[in-house]
Amino acid sequence: MKEYILKNKKFLVILAGIIALNYYYGFDAKFTIINLLWIFINIVKI
Repeated sequence: MKEYILKNKKFLVILAGIIALNYYYGFDAKFTIINLLWIFINIVKI
């Protein structure tokens, strides 16, 4: 996982965006879970 993150900076940008949106709009569990699942699916390439 660490190797993937270091090779693909896009992952870090998306993760930072999710954190920023949660901070700006207030924590929304449904929004966060959906986005984290989307990232996981892209990493695993299901």
